[in-house]
Amino acid sequence: MELNYYSDWAVRLVNTEQPERHEDTLTSVEAVRELCGESRQTARRATEADVGRLRAVRTRLRAVFSAASEGDETRAVDLLNSLLMEFPASPQISGHGDLADDGRPRWHMHLAEHPVTAAAGYAATACMGLAFHLTDLGVDRLGICQASPCSKAYLDTSTNRSRRYCSDRCATRANVAAYRARKRAADREAGGSATSGRTAESTHSSTGRNER
Repeated sequence: MELNYYSDWAVRLVNTEQPERHEDTLTSVEAVRELCGESRQTARRATEADVGRLRAVRTRLRAVFSAASEGDETRAVDLLNSLLMEFPASPQISGHGDLADDGRPRWHMHLAEHPVTAAAGYAATACMGLAFHLTDLGVDRLGICQASPCSKAYLDTSTNRSRRYCSDRCATRANVAAYRARKRAADREAGGSATSGRTAESTHSSTGRNER
């Protein structure tokens, strides 16, 4: 398993909150366990205290995505480095007993879970995965959805680095809103031109009567 796979852990954590919509799904131990997903060892370690701990990490990870989205690469890297220092990960070679066609073990890199709390374990994995993603593909591959009021984080995997939205739904909604805004502007301009034309015509007629 490639280590940048774990970058999705960072996205999942950040997206448990929608600030502009005042929504937060990270509110209980059950939510922490659900967030951990297939990492059962981390899930079993979860306590009420991990809710607050993960919320704090979430705020700092969102700042990484926001800085990257704003084009401030140095700040994004500095913020992520700070998290990596606080939540170090332990890469290990693992095979899980899988064998290749030639009978040899399928070795891959895996992030071991040694931290004593679920929050620390999740944070270490998420931050390390995000770091590998960032260094492999570039800081500009991290973004915040531009379709207001959505503010979800996303990882841009497009070939031309053109992604601006977290999903096709948000992209469609933003395009429709932009079209309607352009149409309203065009209608106002057309209405203003028509009003100006009528005013000019009225002024001309009035001047003609006065001259007679």
